[in-house]
Amino acid sequence: MTDSSALDPEDRKIVTLARSARARNGVPEGAAVRDETGRTYVAGTVDLPSLRLSALRTAVAMAVASGAKSLEAAAVVSGAGEVSSEDRAAVRDLGGAATPVLLAGPDGTVHLTTTAG
Repeated sequence: MTDSSALDPEDRKIVTLARSARARNGVPEGAAVRDETGRTYVAGTVDLPSLRLSALRTAVAMAVASGAKSLEAAAVVSGAGEVSSEDRAAVRDLGGAATPVLLAGPDGTVHLTTTAG
C-alpha cells in the first residue's frame, strides 16, 4: 500500500480527479491521465449497449482525441485488485512502457503502482 500523502502532488491530483469522476457519475471506475504538457483528462466507465469502455481506456481516448502526444502518468480508482492488461496496453500505446499507472481504492488510497509495460 502506498501512502497517498507521500505521492507527488501531480499524481495525487490525478487520483483525486479519478475518484471524483467515479463518485460523481456513480460508475464502477474513475480514471485520469496526465499528458506531456501537464493537461489532465478524466473519465468514468462507459457501459452502453453498443459501447463498453473502462474508465482508463476512455481517459486515454479523450487524451488522444484532444491531441496529446504522450502520457506522464495514469490513475484508476476502482474496487478491483489490479489494472487490466487491456488498460495498461492503452496507456502504453500513448505513453510508453515506463508510464506509471496508479491503482487506488474508492477511498483514494493508492494500493498499487505499476507501469504500463
